[in-house]
Amino acid sequence: MKSIVKERPLGVAGPVVGPLGVGTWAMGGPFYSGAGCHYPTGVPLGYGQVDENEVICALHCAIDLGAILFDTADAYGTGQAESLLGQALQGKRQDLVIATKFGNTLNRSTRELTGTDVSPRYIRQACEASLRRLRTDWIDLYQLHLGDLPIGEAIGVADTLDRLCDEGLIRAYAWSTDDPERAALFAARARVPAVQFDMNVFQDAPAMLALCDKEELAAIIRQPLAMGFLSGKHGSQDRRPSDDIRSRPPSWLPYYRDGGGSVEAWNKRLANITEILKSGGRSLVQGALAWIWARSDRTIPIPGLRTVAQAEENFAAVALGALSPDQMQEIEKLLDCP
Repeated sequence: MKSIVKERPLGVAGPVVGPLGVGTWAMGGPFYSGAGCHYPTGVPLGYGQVDENEVICALHCAIDLGAILFDTADAYGTGQAESLLGQALQGKRQDLVIATKFGNTLNRSTRELTGTDVSPRYIRQACEASLRRLRTDWIDLYQLHLGDLPIGEAIGVADTLDRLCDEGLIRAYAWSTDDPERAALFAARARVPAVQFDMNVFQDAPAMLALCDKEELAAIIRQPLAMGFLSGKHGSQDRRPSDDIRSRPPSWLPYYRDGGGSVEAWNKRLANITEILKSGGRSLVQGALAWIWARSDRTIPIPGLRTVAQAEENFAAVALGALSPDQMQEIEKLLDCP
């Protein structure tokens, strides 16, 4: 029997945003670490070149298929993802929910991230710049993009965000972090309806899900497809362009090796569970999303997209439902096997 994917609200009293959102990191085009960034200078941080006309078509397709929540960041393409999103959502803004992020400093002319800043003055400056690029008068969910910011500094950030809420520039805020203690600090605030964190079939996050249940938060799931690895389309001998982050993967991206090919050990793990993920006529992508929905009714995965075909595949997953409890248990057993 198919497990229906329920609608998801953004927190307790927030808007209903559906079970699937749209991530925009991949559509920002190339950008790099610059002097002052915590990565070595010149490291690629984007997904390479994009066809901007196709991106706009893909965003329009997603809206037609029911997308409500669009997640972006000023860092993605050093503002380019926000600009494209703002262009695509013209005339459609009123019915949609835009989430963006702040905390990184950037140089748009060189397409580099240059450091971090969470001072009240910079947060306001970043917010106003995002509003201009997004062509909107308000941001529905403004998220701190620095997952490991010290808790003492985060308190001041929350105070600044409350002031932006009072002024109507933002309607709510959250923290994009994988740390339950940090997420709990923000969750204590009245205007925090959600938390964003990494989770996929290879990277579960039970502590974060438990926090979401306790505090009644929406769980916005980044990396639901493991940076594309769970599409099954990347082989061990593949090469990726030098402007793609997967060609020089950071330590937190274990699925790819230098050059962009997939790591064979991860290929074998995926092969072990492919049959289950593809059950019910699903693609691998749809099975990976079905796993996330089965973990919690609070989860809202935000897979990236750059093409109409990706939008169609992602949103077709909703009708196919979540995986069953038996399938979830079988996957757990298979992944536990050496």
